[in-house]
Amino acid sequence: MTDQFASDITDPGLAAEGKRRIDWASGQMPVLEKVRERFSSEQPFSGTKVSACLHVTAETAVLMRTMQAGGADLFLVASNPLSTQDDVAASLSIDDGMDKETYYRHIRAALDHGPAITMDDGADLVSMLHTEYADGLESVRCSMEETTTGVIRLRAMAADGALKIPVVAVNDALTKHLFDNRYGTGQSTVDGIIRATDILLAGSTCVVAGYGWCGRGVATRLRGQGARVIVTEVDPVKALEAAMDGFAVMPMSEAASVGDLFVTLTGDTSVIRSEHFELMKDGALVANSGHFDVEIDLNGLREMAVSVEEGIRNHVDAYLLPDGRRINVLAQGRLINLAAAEGHPAAVMDMSFAVQALCCEWALGQTDLGCHVHGVPAEIDEWVSRLKLDAMNIGIDTLTPEQEKYLRSWQEGT
Repeated sequence: MTDQFASDITDPGLAAEGKRRIDWASGQMPVLEKVRERFSSEQPFSGTKVSACLHVTAETAVLMRTMQAGGADLFLVASNPLSTQDDVAASLSIDDGMDKETYYRHIRAALDHGPAITMDDGADLVSMLHTEYADGLESVRCSMEETTTGVIRLRAMAADGALKIPVVAVNDALTKHLFDNRYGTGQSTVDGIIRATDILLAGSTCVVAGYGWCGRGVATRLRGQGARVIVTEVDPVKALEAAMDGFAVMPMSEAASVGDLFVTLTGDTSVIRSEHFELMKDGALVANSGHFDVEIDLNGLREMAVSVEEGIRNHVDAYLLPDGRRINVLAQGRLINLAAAEGHPAAVMDMSFAVQALCCEWALGQTDLGCHVHGVPAEIDEWVSRLKLDAMNIGIDTLTPEQEKYLRSWQEGT
């Protein structure tokens, strides 16, 4: 890593606890451990500079150890101030407790590193590479993008002809969005909400904005806790799916007056706005589990409020409206699962980060990647899935020669 920003560490004394947390996570990540063993032997990144802007968690630290074992010259900075686990940051000797100015200073330092590969979570690093650091674009072989929001931004860049480097949409790997987004976000979001509020979900009415893979996971787990769940959507296909999955579906303008808890997971801006706050119950809880803190219009809420009482609980701010109602915002509208909890369980990130590491290796071996957003090779998804099944002591069938022949043929039918 780097000790360049040692002065930005709030409490270096947390390093030992951070190492214990990293070691615990490593024990829950057998697939990445297999990748690390091979990387250590084969050294695929020997002499390769890698700059990463990711959530600094224990699981990320295990990914960094894996890349480093493969010979990578690493530079890691945090992609979100509230998601940084301070003890992990202290153990890795990187930034923690940063403000926005420090955040962008660290991204610039990561690009000053002169990376051949970048690893991003939200596309902020790649965005700065294309603006302030455009002169260094030619030296970047490829970038990995970890999250839905980042992939959306990068595809928009590609559509505009603005994307000047190849990008691998790690987020779109089957082993990522089917498991990480659904099971990881689902569990960790509910975990963060409960840690921040200590509310009883059973019997409450929860509104989930967005029914992508993350929204599906959160809605399912809230229902599993006994909550009545309402889904809001703009996509008719996803709305229909939510309805057929047994959830109530309605516009936010209708859901706003009946919800006790609201969670946004859309990747878009101003999903909950002033007109929705006007309709909410006294004491309504509003949280976000989308990547950026723009899904809840906090500026609009702040303008409506006569006062804001910060920290009524850890990660809870109360906005007092003129009529006496209070709207409680969790984690300042940032990622609730990382700000108030510990992010995805290590067992889920095991697959996502194994895909991330293997995609870095794959991209480095390519000579003709075009400057657009690439999917994850199917063989990587399959390899990670098989390793995960093996780690879970789960066996599956194999096709017989007769079955393989049947699936390849067209002559046989009813």
